[in-house]
Amino acid sequence: MKNQAAAAPAASDAVRGKAVRRDMLLFRILGYAVLTLLALFCFVPFLLVLSSSLTSESSIIENGFQLLPAEFSTEAYSLLFQYPEQILRAYAVTIGVTALGTFAGLFLTSMTAYVLSRKDFRWRNSFSFFFFFTTLFSGGLVPWYLLIVNYLQLKDTFIVLVLPMLLNVFYIIVMKSFMSGIPEAIVESAKMDGADDFRIYWQLILPLAKPALATIGLFLALGYWNDWYNALLFVSNDNLMPLQYYLYKMLGNMDGMRKALISSGAVVTLSIPTESLKMAMTVTAIGPILLAYPFIQRYFVQGLTIGSVKG
Repeated sequence: MKNQAAAAPAASDAVRGKAVRRDMLLFRILGYAVLTLLALFCFVPFLLVLSSSLTSESSIIENGFQLLPAEFSTEAYSLLFQYPEQILRAYAVTIGVTALGTFAGLFLTSMTAYVLSRKDFRWRNSFSFFFFFTTLFSGGLVPWYLLIVNYLQLKDTFIVLVLPMLLNVFYIIVMKSFMSGIPEAIVESAKMDGADDFRIYWQLILPLAKPALATIGLFLALGYWNDWYNALLFVSNDNLMPLQYYLYKMLGNMDGMRKALISSGAVVTLSIPTESLKMAMTVTAIGPILLAYPFIQRYFVQGLTIGSVKG
C-alpha cells in the first residue's frame, strides 16, 4: 500500500511534466510561425522595391509593381549612375556627416545623461526640467534659419549638416534612464581609488552602457543618413550635397523637365523611368544601413528593452 501511495504522486508528476513539455513545444511552434510571418511582412516590401528597380518602366506602367521582374531592365541604375563622380561625392558627404554626427552626438548625449543621472549633482532636477521644457515649445523655422545663417554664419559649411541634429532630448532621457540603473557602488569605489568624474565616465560607465549607446547610435546614424531637409535649407554648394538631397533634387529635376516638355506641346520621345528610378534610389540609399544593422542588432534590442523597463 505504501509503494502504491508513493507511486501515485510520481505518476502525476510525470503526466504534468509531459503536459508542460507539450505546451512548450506548441508555444515554440506558434512563436516561430508568428515570427516567420512577421519576417516575411518585413522582407516582401524590400523585395518589391528591389524587383521594381530592375523592371522596365513600360512593364511597371502596364502591369504594376510585381515581386519578380516581368521585364528585366537596368535602365534606372544606368540613369542613376550616369554621373558616378557626383553620386560618389554625395555618398562621401553623407558618410562623413553620419560618422561625425553619430560620434559627436553619442559623446555629448552620454556625457549629459551621466551628469543628470548622478544623484550627488544638486542641480540635476533643474537641468532635467530645462531639457524637457525645450521639447514643449519651438522657436519656429524663421528664427532658427536666421540663427544658423546670419548669427552663426554656417551656410554652405560641412558643420551645418551636423550641428542641427547633434542633441536630442529624447535620447538624453533614454540614456539617463539606462545609466540610472548602474549601481552607485561602482562610482563610489572608483572615487575612493582616486578617479575623477571624466575617468569614471569614460572607463567605467561607457563600457557598461554599450546597449544604450548602440541603440541611440543607430537612431542618430539613421537620422543623419536620411536627412535632406537641412541641406535643402542651408546648402547651395554641390560639393556639400548629401546623398538623400542629391537623389531628391535629381528626381525633382527629371519631373520638372518632363512636365515642361509636356506643357510646351513638344513630343516627348525620351522615356524617363520615373517609377523604377524611385525604387533604384531607395535601394541605393538604404543599402549601407542594411549592411550595418546586423552588427549592432543585439545591442539595439537589449538597449530598447532595458531603457523601457527603467523608464
